[in-house]
Amino acid sequence: MTRRLFAEWLGTLFLLATVIGSGIMAERLADGNTAIALLGNTIPTGAILVVLITIFGPISGAHFNPAVTLVFLIRKEIKARETVLFVIAQIIGGICGMFIAHLMFENPMIDPSTHARTGISQWISEFVATFGLVATILGTLKSRPDAVPMAVGLYITAAYWFTSSTSFANPAVTIARGFSDTFAGIDPAHVGMFIVMQIIGAVAATLTFGWLLRA
Repeated sequence: MTRRLFAEWLGTLFLLATVIGSGIMAERLADGNTAIALLGNTIPTGAILVVLITIFGPISGAHFNPAVTLVFLIRKEIKARETVLFVIAQIIGGICGMFIAHLMFENPMIDPSTHARTGISQWISEFVATFGLVATILGTLKSRPDAVPMAVGLYITAAYWFTSSTSFANPAVTIARGFSDTFAGIDPAHVGMFIVMQIIGAVAATLTFGWLLRA
């Protein structure tokens, strides 16, 4: 369990360091071109997911996401106590990753975001993004488990562009990005509804694909 929790902490740390760090780098280099900045944020995020899931999948399952951990609790593939510990490790790891990104780019350690991300379109986007992420994981686990790292990385790369929220799809990521007033940030006041929609999307996908993929 200690190794599994450390893997979840470290993997989520690297995920957030990549999401926030690449967002800072992209915004600085894009010279005001938001599309280029988003592309510069998207590619590293998709790429690091492939790497992290490949590395940590055999150790902890490479959830890095409380919504994904909830999915496996619903499916009775992880116990309630393990779920709580995983979620704590993921949230702490995400915040540590935010700290590291800020240190690397000489930003204030804690810098609450002013980036407004709210409204029905954003909330629907988070439902869709999380539903699709869980569908990708469960569908690929059923058909080609070895393809999960690539499938998840490609899905998130696509979802950055087809959702208006740029596909957070992860409560731990959402919390950490609330402390980062950067390209990847989210106003802390808007974090709550993002997490609610992510959980609803994850549960809906679990039930839907539990039925679709039933033997």
